[in-house]
Amino acid sequence: MSFRDSPDERLVEIAAFGSNPGALKAWLFLPTHMDTRTPLVVALHGCTQTAKGYALGSGWSQLAERRGFAVLYPEQQHSNNPNLCFNWFEPGDARRGAGEAASISQMVAHVVQSQGIDPNRVFVTGLSAGGAMANAMMSTYPEMFAGGAIIAGLPYGAAANVAEAFAQMQGRNPSSAVKLRSALRRAGHHAGPWPTVSVWHGTHDQTVRPRNADQIVDQWSGVHATRKEPDRTEVANGHQHKLWFDADGRMVIETYSIKGMAHGLPLATQGGSSFGRPGPYMLEAGISSTARIARSWGLASDSDVEATEFAAAEGSGDRKLAGARERRSPQPELGDSRVGKIINDALRVAGLLR
Repeated sequence: MSFRDSPDERLVEIAAFGSNPGALKAWLFLPTHMDTRTPLVVALHGCTQTAKGYALGSGWSQLAERRGFAVLYPEQQHSNNPNLCFNWFEPGDARRGAGEAASISQMVAHVVQSQGIDPNRVFVTGLSAGGAMANAMMSTYPEMFAGGAIIAGLPYGAAANVAEAFAQMQGRNPSSAVKLRSALRRAGHHAGPWPTVSVWHGTHDQTVRPRNADQIVDQWSGVHATRKEPDRTEVANGHQHKLWFDADGRMVIETYSIKGMAHGLPLATQGGSSFGRPGPYMLEAGISSTARIARSWGLASDSDVEATEFAAAEGSGDRKLAGARERRSPQPELGDSRVGKIINDALRVAGLLR
């Protein structure tokens, strides 16, 4: 098998990985040099995106090539969702043993077995609908993942149809912490240990409101038995970073609130050795979510973060934050033909549309 020079061009489709009840595609990136029991990252794209596009924009394959871990990119199909959103809000696709969640679990199991992956070092991340699906995977298959990162995503079990999904995205009628924690505990019938959770959200996200990030923290704080208030708050390249620790002093939940950023994945591409590429939903923000998430999982080093964020340290963050605000997409991140009617109905109720 011959590969092109760019890691983003080196995705290989896995033709058969199981019964695939969710009818998804699976693409795999393997680094040039693999050790035994290599770690695996599962990266879930957002609406309107593809596996290859997400690999290019997020930089996960670039970092994997440098640090020697594998990346699995599940891919949605138009036949499942017109906007290529993972169906995180459909009970039949976000339940253990069914639909898209079952397909992704089958992909993971196949790659772990066929590529000699360390089953104790499997992680999942995603953007928007992919972030919500990453949360669904950690909830329904918690034994499969050591950690997960939810970027501009939503809490698990907060919606069961399109109308509820749109309301949740807009921060209306939010579910209680009790309901969300119950949904999490019921999803996987799991007693622990639980995945660590990293939550990233832009302060100016109008597609999935930042309130959803707070609800994700509330949801996972129950199983991790953390305090309501963070144990530590710091500033990372001008952005607020909160951390929660368990009884053993291990960081189990963290949030990054990206100042001024709209809906998307935070990038830092002005440094000397950056990961990813700006584009729709891939926003220059002076902070690298990819490098920092990988570092929190032990897959990258401080030098990886420093290299890609060097320009931000030199004081160019304000310009980059402005760019992040300007890159808002007019397309709603919800895949259903009825979404336009729902939005218009909501605007009429608010008196904004006649």
